[in-house]
Amino acid sequence: MAASASPSPVPRLRRSWGRRAFAALCAAGVGILAVTHATALMTVRTDQALARRIAPYDGRVTAARALALIIAQPTKDQAVAVRLARAALRREPTAIPALVTLGLAAQAHGDTAKAAQWFGYAETLSRRDSQTQLWMIENAVARGDVPATLRHYDIALRTAPELATLLYPILATASADPQIRAALARTLARRPAWGESFDNFLAANADDPVTPARLFLALRRDGVTVPDPARIGTVNALVAHGRADDAWHYYVADHPGADPRRSRDPRFTATLAPTVFDWVPANEVGISSAIQQGAEGGVFDFSAPSSVGGVLLRQAQILPPGTYRLSGHGGGIEQVDGARPYWQLTCSDGREIGRVVMPNSSQDNGTFTGTLQVPAGCPVQTLSLVARPSDAIAGFSGRIDRVMLEPVR
Repeated sequence: MAASASPSPVPRLRRSWGRRAFAALCAAGVGILAVTHATALMTVRTDQALARRIAPYDGRVTAARALALIIAQPTKDQAVAVRLARAALRREPTAIPALVTLGLAAQAHGDTAKAAQWFGYAETLSRRDSQTQLWMIENAVARGDVPATLRHYDIALRTAPELATLLYPILATASADPQIRAALARTLARRPAWGESFDNFLAANADDPVTPARLFLALRRDGVTVPDPARIGTVNALVAHGRADDAWHYYVADHPGADPRRSRDPRFTATLAPTVFDWVPANEVGISSAIQQGAEGGVFDFSAPSSVGGVLLRQAQILPPGTYRLSGHGGGIEQVDGARPYWQLTCSDGREIGRVVMPNSSQDNGTFTGTLQVPAGCPVQTLSLVARPSDAIAGFSGRIDRVMLEPVR
């Protein structure tokens, strides 16, 4: 009996190759779709119209295009934007730009309640959307709801720090209002991440330095430390604006027991960064001066080459009219008459009202004393140590380890 013929391998081979070809086509299609989708998602940040042409099926891309339209031309393209936003939500119910688009459209029609619903839904999905938080801020301001306004300021600045450029100036201006300032102090007392940055901005940009001073005093009462640039800038700005009494009031909060009738820190032991009411080395061109602190107190060291003079050290005062004694101790000073440094007291208008020349350190063991008279009409003064140019080849140098200005009893 003859053996039956075996089936031809050709049909099986064709079927195998067909399956492989189909799988390859599917994989290629998926790959192309993936690449196209990725391209659309990268493009949507810069060109929403192009991104939608690439991936019209993607709800997020469509939502981005809708938002771009209503922001760019809210009147002309509003109907198109709304249509796209609704289409986007059908494909992607969590597309926040679509919700924002519908919220802006409702607001444009005067329907604030509907806008609040759309933005409220957007915030429920994510508090990180800047457009949503900015609308929430405007809406709270319009309602006069200060706590809500600051709550959304806090959210916006924590989630989008780049908004500080937009929001800080508005918040700084608003903080002049006592009610807003009190609420702002409570917000800052919770120590948000943006708090110190705003403190420094306010101190540097406030129209009236009294505003940051009052805010910072409230923060201090709540145990919040104000950063040095803000603290120093506020005190110095108050003095520069002729508000020395306010400056002193703020300064005393950080220096309990400070007496306006006396100079401060007689032994150079202060640890806080200095304001104008503290000893500030001048460091003028060619002069080296610094406060060095040790275990038993501090010392002010100074030096300069020959033929160089200028202010070495200064401290602002608000001495009442009267007679004052300047006394202290120094070392390392050896200069001819007319070249020794001296202490000078001047009014804020530049008038000199007295000076005390430093003796050479070989005299009286380096101690010095003198009398200064503060007249009426000079509410703010500056006590300065001034170096005179020296003919000595080595220049001059010295140190002060104690100095005090106090009323004569």
